[in-house]
Amino acid sequence: MSRPQASARRLPARRPADKRDITAVAELIEEIERFYESTEIQPFKERRAQVEEALFGSPPLASALLVEDEAGDIVGLAAYSLLWPSAGSTHSLFLKELYVRDTLRRQGVGARLMGELRAVAAARSGCSRVEWMTDRDNPGARAFYKSLGFEEFEGKIVYRVLTSSA
Repeated sequence: MSRPQASARRLPARRPADKRDITAVAELIEEIERFYESTEIQPFKERRAQVEEALFGSPPLASALLVEDEAGDIVGLAAYSLLWPSAGSTHSLFLKELYVRDTLRRQGVGARLMGELRAVAAARSGCSRVEWMTDRDNPGARAFYKSLGFEEFEGKIVYRVLTSSA
């Protein structure tokens, strides 16, 4: 007699952010800031207003794929923007933030988000690539991307200048 196969673990639901998510995304961004050991956490009201403007302003500045757990709580996100021009005057999808709460890490959620971002880019006419950055001193993120088969690109140097305190 054969034994029943163990059911595959169901990965949390992923979906694009919508306006009902503004508060939850603002809360998750505070968690991200703490994860990166930021010493200056923006007041919640300001952070919430920035999330609303970035994701739902006219025009929106960014998009986000969210991960929901079984209770409907937002437990991860992939925040991205489209950039133009890119190679050959095409555009690229730039991943700004990939974050999954520690309770769901190493369970395939980040890998699925990366796959969905590639699908978003592929479905968009004229989008030639997906790009992102990680800190050189973040071995966990570097190992994660390497495990997905992505190679580090050494061809760019990142510059940054602050324009305001906001």
